[in-house]
Amino acid sequence: MAEAPVNLDVLKALGDNTRYAIYLELARSPRPLATSDIAESLALHANTVRPHLEKMRDAGLIDVQMGGRGDVGRPQHRYAIANDAPSLGLEPPTMPVLARMVLAMAKRLHASPEDATVVGEDEGARRARPYASAPSTLEALVSDLDRLGFDPIVSDADPVDPHANSDGAAVVAFANCPFADLAREHPDLVCGLHRGLVAGFVAQMGDAETRDFCTLTSRTPCRVTVATR
Repeated sequence: MAEAPVNLDVLKALGDNTRYAIYLELARSPRPLATSDIAESLALHANTVRPHLEKMRDAGLIDVQMGGRGDVGRPQHRYAIANDAPSLGLEPPTMPVLARMVLAMAKRLHASPEDATVVGEDEGARRARPYASAPSTLEALVSDLDRLGFDPIVSDADPVDPHANSDGAAVVAFANCPFADLAREHPDLVCGLHRGLVAGFVAQMGDAETRDFCTLTSRTPCRVTVATR
């Protein structure tokens, strides 16, 4: 079936070089971005970015959601490409297609969550090696999870049991899951991969350990406890 023609509002919205740059920045990001994130990436002032975002939102190119607090304590807007935004002739994303096929194949071959965890551990160890000189395992892990789009939030206490981390362990909550759609379809495998990714990263760093990895099948929000040895 042929794709519906792109309407004039969309063409006008992306006819501006700055708006097109913002659109590409959002398209490349694994998570929704705040105005300040976009401004920093493109070396623009936030007040310059905001009207462009509104123009693209009016054209149906992007969606907005509320999440977290901004610098002045107000709810922060985060922007992402709309699910029904036209492709505009851009190359379709191949990695999500590949991920779906690999997960379907893993299911067909009866891969277990334990298999997924082992694969995740190998990848986590590989990702940790460039952080060998980082000040701490926690800082390195949070930096890498942020790079992957998990939007990690660190706290000192378990929100369910405030006394659980009296030894100084930190709780890292995942405010965003870049694998959310796949995790809903294959929670055991996808969450097993994520569990292994974090455990392998921390083990490679060598001076900390993970505890209580909670996924969407256990409780919300998804999170992990990281404790120094």
